[in-house]
Amino acid sequence: MVPSTTEYESLLRDAELRVTRPRLAVLGAVYENPHADTNSIIEAVRQDLPEVSHQAVYDVLRAFTSAGLIRHIQPPGSVARYESRVGDNHHHIVCRSCGAIADVDCAVGHAPCLTASEDHGYVIDEAEVVYRGLCPDCAAKPNPDQSPRKESRV
Repeated sequence: MVPSTTEYESLLRDAELRVTRPRLAVLGAVYENPHADTNSIIEAVRQDLPEVSHQAVYDVLRAFTSAGLIRHIQPPGSVARYESRVGDNHHHIVCRSCGAIADVDCAVGHAPCLTASEDHGYVIDEAEVVYRGLCPDCAAKPNPDQSPRKESRV
């Protein structure tokens, strides 16, 4: 569910960030476009704010990531992407053919992925697991291309 503008404003205030039009637009773009890359977010923001600069969007994404409002992910072989699903230890599945990304919940009831075979003295609080395969659309094609794309958009 995509929050309302009032809810976006509350999220920003709760994170002690000023409410500005570019911040509202970037937050909306991330919520409306799960796993979007930076260029896709810039394009979405410019639908409402054509004058916004690339740097402004990069700065807002960095501030939001630091504040924990959004999550920065970068599956191997992919460009950086952003998502609004934060606060849980979920993982991702990436299509080898088209690059589509979907969320995968951690095992229900416990998080076995947080129990490393060797922790080297670290206190582990998050694991990043990337599953790879073919999405339903690509798997249904006669001869799916299973090589990962260099840069894909979702």
